[in-house]
Amino acid sequence: MIKRETYMSRIRPFIGNDLVKVLTGIRRSGKSVMLDLIKKELLASGIDDRQIIFINFENMSNARLCTAAALHDEIIRRASELEGKVYLFFDEIQEVDAWEKCINSFRVKLDCDIYVTGSNARLLSGELATYLAGRYVEFVIYPFSFAEFIELYRTVCPDADIRQCFSRYLTAGGMPYLSNLRYDETASRQYLRDLFNSVELKDIVKRNNIRDVDTLERIIAYITSNIGTTFSSTAVSRYLKSEGRSVSPDTVLNYIKACTDAFLFYRVKRQDLQGKKILTVNEKYYVADHGVREAVFGGNRKDINLVLENIVFMELLRRGYSVTVGKAGDREINFVCEDRGQKLYIQVSYLLASEDTVSREFGVYDRVRDNFPKYVVTLDEFDMSRDGIKHRNIRDFLLAKEWN
Repeated sequence: MIKRETYMSRIRPFIGNDLVKVLTGIRRSGKSVMLDLIKKELLASGIDDRQIIFINFENMSNARLCTAAALHDEIIRRASELEGKVYLFFDEIQEVDAWEKCINSFRVKLDCDIYVTGSNARLLSGELATYLAGRYVEFVIYPFSFAEFIELYRTVCPDADIRQCFSRYLTAGGMPYLSNLRYDETASRQYLRDLFNSVELKDIVKRNNIRDVDTLERIIAYITSNIGTTFSSTAVSRYLKSEGRSVSPDTVLNYIKACTDAFLFYRVKRQDLQGKKILTVNEKYYVADHGVREAVFGGNRKDINLVLENIVFMELLRRGYSVTVGKAGDREINFVCEDRGQKLYIQVSYLLASEDTVSREFGVYDRVRDNFPKYVVTLDEFDMSRDGIKHRNIRDFLLAKEWN
């Protein structure tokens, strides 16, 4: 188990206070491990283990607690037998019907510190917003970064250098459990396929009562093949029609929304840098884990330019940036990143193999007049920085502690 200090440093200031800590993210991204890490910190600080109540709702032995009334009665009974503050951990809370009312009741009736995890973004919409408005804080847990991947991969392959680690990361992705499989290629592929099927069935199909699973799968395949490419729901609708499936753009949008709610994809809006406004058409999507893309659909090395872009995008989210695609005249900057008033521009490419490529990738910044850092990130080994624009090898870029 690695400590995932990036997340712990954000969660730690909220430990012990009355805000409900909500950990979300794609299934198997490490949310349960984060609960274990928080629990260990509590124990290390002197909290008695008996004060901690930990329930995983994917465990069948807890199926009887999957209604708000049953869970409420169980926790109130167990808390009444304890003295002092109780620490409540609920893993995959979305399995409990009307769980929001239950959590709110604990917050009001008990001296408690509450942590919940869930695999659906709608945890933070609807009734939760009503019952807990202003009383929760969310932390999105993502698959492993490249730095985290190296830490575990080298427990399996201790002699692997940075290039070898990145080559494996490019196809394996960052799902934490792969280290338990010792990153065996066949076993990893099988695990990731089963994970994808679980996300599709439990978090998308069942949760949204989707009946036309074939159409859903075609939409997922289209988006996965076109990560980092601008397209509209109308374009997807036309593509499906060419395959003999008549699907309206609105239905396409609903299915994509179900996928983003399950954290399978992340949507990125486009921003007109000159007009300083968000554009409402032709957004981009990226997949939560590029290893799942390789296992289910293949082609990560063939589409390496798109996959490198996906890897950088997910790293930006991990570091807390809000990200848009920048439109500057007739050119497009892959990522415009903002965090607490600071801005960063990033252009991602495979290799700067010709002067034309160099001119194109660096030239996207010609119309950007501010003094915020601007990067071109590639797999090249040599530094080609010019005109104040920084060129970085993607491995070095991902491992850098700071970019500003």
